[in-house]
Amino acid sequence: MKIEKISQMALYICIGIILVSFALFLTIGYDNPVGDNNEPILTDIIMWLMYLMVIVTAGLTIWSGCRGMASSKGTDPAASTGVPGGKVSLITWGLFIVSLVIGLVLGLGESDFKAADGTVTTAGWVTVVDAFCVSIGILIVAAAAAVIVSMTGVLTKSAIKK
Repeated sequence: MKIEKISQMALYICIGIILVSFALFLTIGYDNPVGDNNEPILTDIIMWLMYLMVIVTAGLTIWSGCRGMASSKGTDPAASTGVPGGKVSLITWGLFIVSLVIGLVLGLGESDFKAADGTVTTAGWVTVVDAFCVSIGILIVAAAAAVIVSMTGVLTKSAIKK
């Protein structure tokens, strides 16, 4: 089986698992242990699914990067695909760092958070969580823009020498 078919099948399986998990999460009852705080019963499933997806994604990213470096030694990636990989990588890392800095700056000055059950989260951790939430939002918008640009073929057309 070709690597593209395997990748496509894995993507469809992941999307299916995510859709079923979130559908169950949103449709199955709620547990109201304390006051007005309503918690869906399947919160743990969603949290474990996200942990699993992060671990699997990190593993596949490392595996793909190592495999890509091993198979492309001595070749110019832009010459074969027309996409300037070095520039894309530099822009991606730069955007990641900038989004984290923006998130940290926007999250500064947060106060401690006390949950309904009495658990207290320090202001530092609230700032870190805010930074990651802002960073995720920025990176999702950037990823959507990158997909749109990729679909138009602008980078590929402009990189190919005529």
